[in-house]
Amino acid sequence: MKRGIWWMVIAVPTAFAADWPRFLGPNHDARSTEVGFAADRAPQRVWSYPRGRSHTAPVVVGERAVLVHLSNGEETVDCLDVATGNRFWRQATPVRAGQNYGIDDAPRSSPVIDGDLVFVLGMAGDLRCLRLGDGTVVWQKNLDQEYGKAPFFFARGSCPLVWKDQLIVNVGSRPCVAGFDKRTGNLLWGADHAWNASYASPVPAMLHGRERVLVFAGGMSDPPNGGLLVVDPAQGRIESEFPWRATNFASVNAASPVVVGNEVFLTEGYGPGGVLLQFSPEDLRPSVRWEAPGFSAQFSTPVVSEGLLFGFSGASESRGELVCQEIASGQERWRDGNPLEVEFEGRKLRVLLGRGSVLAVDGKLLVLGEQGTLAWVAPDPGGMKILGLSQLIYHPETWGVPALSGGRLFVGENDGENSRLHCYVLPRQAANPGR
Repeated sequence: MKRGIWWMVIAVPTAFAADWPRFLGPNHDARSTEVGFAADRAPQRVWSYPRGRSHTAPVVVGERAVLVHLSNGEETVDCLDVATGNRFWRQATPVRAGQNYGIDDAPRSSPVIDGDLVFVLGMAGDLRCLRLGDGTVVWQKNLDQEYGKAPFFFARGSCPLVWKDQLIVNVGSRPCVAGFDKRTGNLLWGADHAWNASYASPVPAMLHGRERVLVFAGGMSDPPNGGLLVVDPAQGRIESEFPWRATNFASVNAASPVVVGNEVFLTEGYGPGGVLLQFSPEDLRPSVRWEAPGFSAQFSTPVVSEGLLFGFSGASESRGELVCQEIASGQERWRDGNPLEVEFEGRKLRVLLGRGSVLAVDGKLLVLGEQGTLAWVAPDPGGMKILGLSQLIYHPETWGVPALSGGRLFVGENDGENSRLHCYVLPRQAANPGR
């Protein structure tokens, strides 16, 4: 490790740092509170950690980053030092990985950190609570064994949600949604529904002054079904629902709901596309405010910035497009799927962002393409304006939403035996420029 990079890492001011305890960030909206980044300068890699296959990103609290990956037939949870990449502890569980549509199973559910606890929902339904300090098991259970198997194309992939003292999970069998005591794992409530578990993660919402949890259900089912469930977690019941899913069997709901004030945006990649829902103040019944058939996200959750929605539409790399949608009117302002020219290891490449990920950071969009391209994009309704462009890695299936904490960006690379988790430092603007 280069000494200059090392000092750049440890010199990040505490006031600048922010934890990233879940895969969509501290507020479940893919938004960072960190500021002061220089978009026109490329990040610097400070360490790389060998890992197995994974479509998740790590979660970060303080000096610790926790990741889950498939390694040597075990679903493995590693806790790393964010400054060095050295491992604090490892906890592993044997798992049998399958394959569907020519795609190997790999973890798709990121861990969740809450205080001194880490929650992990495994591919085969192993729900574990671990100590952040040393990885010891606090409690564990298998959802398939206790509640019946839920049908999946690529094993489980929804992240659990910590809501107050509850751990809320889209179980996808009977019950469909459940709330567990986060400290003991005891079942507090279960709400039945005909819709199965999806790959979208539950998110909290405040709708007309009422605390609710939004579950975008709908996985492998024949006939196909699914949609939004509005859950009252205090009462342990489903309050209302809205069907929204493609009609073909080989499809799932995978992008998490996006809360926009008292409204919610849903998007799926194989059929009806996007929709903005409004809710009646009396009983929170949903109705359509506008539809966006062309906003079809396969699995990437959009973000809100400057009254606009930004996200990737398309169910393949070659068809992936970054879309800008105006929230007030429902009008699509632009979409861009054009190839980009980048330099990587001394050669020029033409790359596609494909089905990338978007974070809202420092008044800009931080976009990670599925081939490892990183772009800073202005949240401009007039068109796609790239402020900075760099190629971090060059490999497909860079699908996990990156984590950003303390000026460090964590990016997973799937490359068979050479798979890695990379940590980069994002350059910062000079203090008081021009003085």
